[in-house]
Amino acid sequence: MEKGIIAIAAAIAISVVGALSAMGISRAASRAFESMAKQPEAAGRIQTSLITAIVFIETCVIYALVIALLLIFVF
Repeated sequence: MEKGIIAIAAAIAISVVGALSAMGISRAASRAFESMAKQPEAAGRIQTSLITAIVFIETCVIYALVIALLLIFVF
């Protein structure tokens, strides 16, 4: 029974983090595309900043996945 509760907690944690990261990436991309449309000459710098932000957001998701896997297989 205890193993099942840990698995459910891990699934909820990774699903919440995944959903929030998807919303964050979509919001960042939307704002970046708007900025590129308004200032095409700054598109390269905006794109670099967008990719950097996406990498940091995805890193948080990978950490959550690692923690969820540790919960399932170690505990």
